[in-house]
Amino acid sequence: MNGRERILAMLDGRPVDQLPLMPITMMFAGDHAGVKYGTYASDYRVLAEAQVATARDYQFDYVSAISDPTREAADCGADIQYFENQPPAVNEANALLADKAVLDKLEIPDPLSGGRMLDRVRGVALLKEQAGEDKLVEGWIEGPCAESADLRGINTLMLDFYDDPDFVRRMFDFVLEMELRFAKAQIDAGADLMGVGDAAASLIGPELYEEFVWAYEKKLVDGLHALGTKVRLHICGNTSKILEGMGRLHCGIVDLDYFVSVADARRAMGPDQVLLGNIDPVRVLRDGTPESITAAIAECHRQAGPRYIVGAGCEVPRGTARENVLALTRYAQTH
Repeated sequence: MNGRERILAMLDGRPVDQLPLMPITMMFAGDHAGVKYGTYASDYRVLAEAQVATARDYQFDYVSAISDPTREAADCGADIQYFENQPPAVNEANALLADKAVLDKLEIPDPLSGGRMLDRVRGVALLKEQAGEDKLVEGWIEGPCAESADLRGINTLMLDFYDDPDFVRRMFDFVLEMELRFAKAQIDAGADLMGVGDAAASLIGPELYEEFVWAYEKKLVDGLHALGTKVRLHICGNTSKILEGMGRLHCGIVDLDYFVSVADARRAMGPDQVLLGNIDPVRVLRDGTPESITAAIAECHRQAGPRYIVGAGCEVPRGTARENVLALTRYAQTH
């Protein structure tokens, strides 16, 4: 099996020759290719070259267009701060939707109109051209809570859940349509799998998650399935209290950050959900040894059972030693 075949077989419940290997690499990939991260995040050709080189040299089973969470917000007109060797970031002090009335005038940007979304679409197409026969190609979009936090400001959004729930739902409606359009453009360009990052969803608590976020994540996941793609859900942080809801979304893959017990996730989501993760990216992966990393991944695998993909709890940190990342590779290839 090649990497693409291996991942798709795991998602379809078919036998695999070894565990799939899908660590998230962004800054690590840029450093591996010897490029500044600002260039990696702004030029799809640089991103694709770095992803292909990293996947080849570490024998990952996929390549990904993920780079930062600000592409959609940038194309909406948000104030984005750019850095030479760090990811772009939203300037929350000047949030686009600081004035709620702006939402009524805001138009959903065309992902093919020439902005940062188009750069990602072009990245997906180039990844498909260069690696798509052997590696699964992953596109990426933001989830409803994360993107709304980028547009409104995360602290303000937290107050909105209590102060103006109708506005939150209208904002989520806007985000849902925008993300499905962005996803379709990436799928048309060749993405096999759509990653959904909804980091802010881990911050709001289980009651607000069920009342507000889950329904929109479900609409997003169902919409992505209707577009013919598989889905990888990535929520950074401690999702222990929303695991059951995450399982009810019926994503192909659910990433688990290191705060979460893999055993608890398996109990909450049932035997068929494919789980990915979830060693501590810093203390275990970056700062550990190949032996300690192997032991930690083996324990994750034991708790998850056979429906499991090797990876860290979140992004592989820059500065991680080559032999530490190769410990993940060796484990996947021997199990």
